[in-house]
Amino acid sequence: MKVKVCTTEDIGELVRISTQSYRENYTYLWFDKGEGYVQENFNFSTFYGEMSDANSIFFLVYNEKSAVGFIKLNIDKSIDDYSADAALELERLYFVKEVSGQGLGKEAIAFVANFAKERNKLVVWLKTMDTSGALDFYKKRGFQIIGETRVTFANIIEEFSGMFVMVLPLK
Repeated sequence: MKVKVCTTEDIGELVRISTQSYRENYTYLWFDKGEGYVQENFNFSTFYGEMSDANSIFFLVYNEKSAVGFIKLNIDKSIDDYSADAALELERLYFVKEVSGQGLGKEAIAFVANFAKERNKLVVWLKTMDTSGALDFYKKRGFQIIGETRVTFANIIEEFSGMFVMVLPLK
């Protein structure tokens, strides 16, 4: 696995990877198969705006020579008892389906944990769907459930709107 920090020149690739991975993995959550969510969140304008935030950083993940996933981090983002100085949010970790089960997710979590440790963070935190297979994946990597929330976007199927807030303590 190789990881590359994204610049605005990479937005086209981010749009491609995010759209493909989202459509391959999350259409079941939505009445509209996720098209509204994809159009709102995975476009040039949205990525450009998010990249303009100095607190956010994107990485493209490569398997050999092709981009197969991406990571979005919010470097200083508080959660519960942890201040922004102590906590880093893993907002997005998406991979295209063809690389599922190849260990890239595990490597990506190790990368994020190291990135956080280099910035003296005490925890990495995230939100994950409470009905998703990702929940077990994160638990196996040491994340612990600390709370619950709900997705509030239009077109979400109610039974799939639950999310867990999880933290990974860094030692």
